[in-house]
Amino acid sequence: MTQQADTLFINAHILTMDEHLTQYLPGALAVRGDSILAVGPEDEIKKEFSAAETIDCGGKALMPGLVNAHTHVPMTLLRGIADDLRLDVWLQGYMWPVEREFVSREFVALGTSIACAELIRSGVTTFNDMYFYEEEVAKATAQAGMRAVCGQSILKFQTADAKSYEDAMEQARDFIQRWKGHPLIVPSIAPHAPYTTTADILRETAELAREFDVPLHIHLSETALEVENMRRDEGMPVIPYVKKQGLLDAKVIAAHCVHIDAGEIRTLHHAGAGVSHNPSSNLKLASGFAPVTKMLAIGLNVGIGTDGPASNNDLDMFEEVRLAAFIAKAVTNDPTSLPASQALLMGTRLGAQALHLGHLTGSLTPGRRADLILLDLSPVHNSPSFRRSTDNTYAQIVYAAKATDVSDVMINGRWVMRNRELLTLNEEELLAQAADIAKKMDAFLIEREQSVLSKLIALGGSMEEESFEVQVKVRIAESSPIVQALMRDEIDIIYERHYRQHDTYFHFDDPSQGRLRYREDDFLDDHGNVTNARARLTLLGALREGEFANDVLLSRSRFLAPAANSLRFYREYFRPASEVNIEKDRLRWLIKYKDTEFYVNLDNVTTPGLGYFLEVKSRTWSRKDAQNKAQLVNELLALLGASEGEVVTKDYIEIV
Repeated sequence: MTQQADTLFINAHILTMDEHLTQYLPGALAVRGDSILAVGPEDEIKKEFSAAETIDCGGKALMPGLVNAHTHVPMTLLRGIADDLRLDVWLQGYMWPVEREFVSREFVALGTSIACAELIRSGVTTFNDMYFYEEEVAKATAQAGMRAVCGQSILKFQTADAKSYEDAMEQARDFIQRWKGHPLIVPSIAPHAPYTTTADILRETAELAREFDVPLHIHLSETALEVENMRRDEGMPVIPYVKKQGLLDAKVIAAHCVHIDAGEIRTLHHAGAGVSHNPSSNLKLASGFAPVTKMLAIGLNVGIGTDGPASNNDLDMFEEVRLAAFIAKAVTNDPTSLPASQALLMGTRLGAQALHLGHLTGSLTPGRRADLILLDLSPVHNSPSFRRSTDNTYAQIVYAAKATDVSDVMINGRWVMRNRELLTLNEEELLAQAADIAKKMDAFLIEREQSVLSKLIALGGSMEEESFEVQVKVRIAESSPIVQALMRDEIDIIYERHYRQHDTYFHFDDPSQGRLRYREDDFLDDHGNVTNARARLTLLGALREGEFANDVLLSRSRFLAPAANSLRFYREYFRPASEVNIEKDRLRWLIKYKDTEFYVNLDNVTTPGLGYFLEVKSRTWSRKDAQNKAQLVNELLALLGASEGEVVTKDYIEIV
């Protein structure tokens, strides 16, 4: 007597991707409910099982659905919005400003649905996500019938869906509690990265993940700069740092892991962590080449991910699997590295194991969920087909097959695509909605890109300030007489500073945009040693707003902002037409003269070699105040013995 199944697949070339890489040709597979009942040679399965529906696969490859081990699916709506940039410029200069403006529950739901359509068409049945409003990701994914690990993002600063990390943690706890046990969605917590969180946040997220026994998804060691900064700030590489915070006690899914050594690989393996290798994203952002072969050699579960569609720019896992194999061969200078069968394992069973879902999906074995795809290997780009070795089919799939060869997709025992027709999503409607929001984002960026000021504001954390100064600059032969004159009784010294200034001025094709100055101050002690450093940005407007007697000028800066990034970052973000560098040694005093505060600067301009200058300046807020201070400036020049000096009406940048 035969057993009853819901669906029976026959006449298939079955790649189980099990521990032995078992293949059946011709093979058959029985599905009942959401799970696989049996798989084996066709004649044996047909004898043992009958089904309400029998699918003649016509010789197509029947294999597990692909597992996308790391992505940010709502970012389909940001696909192509900013490309050919470094990671920091891409993130801070474009992604985060646009996200602050547009990301909402509706945005996330739409982006997720579009991503699900693309993923299903390319044979992906499971993905691992990290984004904002992850509840909406989970809802849209479940509605599309896909399987996913959905990670609520946690960052140390305000995000689209949380005013603070405490709010994000509360959301994550609530999200996990409500979705844990869902047949398709595995909730997780996702501290974005060590550099966007804190040690306390990492410890808290790890504790929450352990409390509910859910995965923890995080970016680790993606760039060399990240590792360099961690060594500088914490005295250790990234993996030991997160281990110190207890992160590896959770079920970690570590994205990227490009810059890790053998010891860190062993640490991850010992912790049972999974790793997502992201070939296209790492190439596009020039992050480097992850030591994948070394990870696999010691038994680390390494899957493959696309990363977000904005840094890839697609969700094509066939392309990723192929790239993973090719890159490994090139990096090791060994064509036998990462053979096709192992690459496909990374895209299926190893990927599922990396997500801590190996007991559910990733292979066609009895008891696993019915997450499977049919792959047509008859098109011209796949022809001919050789069968002298079981490895031939893996090579055919990895090196020749394309996402468009996927004809049918079943997830959790439910059809989501038949004969290349999506059954759970309306593509036409989704694409129309995507086009509408793309127009709005285009308009936002076009407006922003027209102004240096708006680009500066878009970085966030900046302070708009119209700052007017009354100032005079005098060329002097030496500084010591000025220092002595500052000791006069009429002058009250509030404080004295000594620092070395490195100024880089950005010039733009449109002079009305002003000049942007990037300044690095090295604070020096009495022995000339650097005790502290800071960096600032100043957008300079008109250098001369007005002029008073004796060439005392009224000038302004339009915008002040902290400079949290490198000079290279701002150079690539603002793209100036040209730049000029000025270096000077500065002695600065804040003084009070006739109950009015002034800054007195003694500058030795060393690059270029302009020599010594005395500068007296004071902030002002009105025309009358400016006039009064201009008179006092002239009095101060006389007290300091510099009234006969050569008055310079140009700023250093103008002199240069």
